[in-house]
Amino acid sequence: MLTSRQLSEFKNQLLERKKELSVHFEDNDHFNLQRSLRDSTAELSLYDNHPGDLATEEYEREKDVALNENFRAEYEGVERALEAISKGTYGICEVCQEQIPVERLEALPTARYCVEHAPDQFVSHGRPIEEDVLMPPFGQYDLDDKFENVAYDAEDSWQDASSYGTSESPADFYDPPEDYQNTYIESDENYGYVEDYENFVGVDIDGKNITIFPNKEHEEYENVLDEEGIMTEFGDLEPYEKDPYTED
Repeated sequence: MLTSRQLSEFKNQLLERKKELSVHFEDNDHFNLQRSLRDSTAELSLYDNHPGDLATEEYEREKDVALNENFRAEYEGVERALEAISKGTYGICEVCQEQIPVERLEALPTARYCVEHAPDQFVSHGRPIEEDVLMPPFGQYDLDDKFENVAYDAEDSWQDASSYGTSESPADFYDPPEDYQNTYIESDENYGYVEDYENFVGVDIDGKNITIFPNKEHEEYENVLDEEGIMTEFGDLEPYEKDPYTED
């Protein structure tokens, strides 16, 4: 059983919390929910606005509703606890009628149940329902597990389409791309070839007479080799003396 001193301390704590909640409701006008969305946005009418134009305001209103409900539930819990103190039933589980441990009351003064009979025993590990439709733009392809698969798959199809533009901006990425042309998944992946050197190295019909066609990828590849201090298996990548694509 709780001692008179413990009961008095819990009562004072509950009264102080009730006062704090009352002041909180009064100061922010119940999270400004007493006013309509139209009044809070200073709009004469909302009929001529697209819902997207009020997305921020609607999000804030939904958040305020949730916060208000949470504080209201806490306030009602405090009132029930004070009523239980006046009736002499404070600290007794409403299910088993056993004494609620003092440690639990210290952590949660509004507790009405012991740990064994608390209604919220299940911790949900479910994922948001939105994930059923907000999924990656492409899934696993049949040949993804094949070694050195270079087939044109769903990922390549998505990259081709998204290269023309997506709703994302550089600010949406952890490692922001340099420009808006690269705001899609794996935008830096090689396109049309696998190894970097395949984009600028050419051979004749017999696989001989290696020729280097200078381009941006060749320059970047050379810089990487220089930084690493390594050579390719076909020697130094000296560029072709004249770019065949610019010949008259």
